[in-house]
Amino acid sequence: MVIAKEFSLNTQGDTDIIDITAKVAAELNKAKLKNGIVNISVVGSTAAITTCEYEDGLVSDLKEIFEKIIPKSKSYHHDTTWGDANGYAHLRSTLLGTTKTFSFCDGKLILGTWQQIILLDFDNRPRTRRVHLQFIGE
Repeated sequence: MVIAKEFSLNTQGDTDIIDITAKVAAELNKAKLKNGIVNISVVGSTAAITTCEYEDGLVSDLKEIFEKIIPKSKSYHHDTTWGDANGYAHLRSTLLGTTKTFSFCDGKLILGTWQQIILLDFDNRPRTRRVHLQFIGE
């Protein structure tokens, strides 16, 4: 069986990091599927989906490492092309990707004890982000 769900959330941009694990688990519960996979996609090219231990120290570390790897203060060709000053956000999104797939068994997401599913919004302004879930299972 394939079940598609979607939810929206408001973000602050500027590498806003949001734990979406509970929302995904709630939608899995509503779907009443026991075993399978869920594909999670954030709609847009300046956000990403990944997983980590969602705690204040690591959230700060993530923000710092992205600033070191792809600084927002640098000028990017995209900024020259479009004038929107968010080339760094597109590059950061490309690095992580906008989609991840997770398994579930007995109606529960298969995640480690300290592992959460997170959405990162890299854009230079607040946004309303759509998150699409595609459950495939039985």
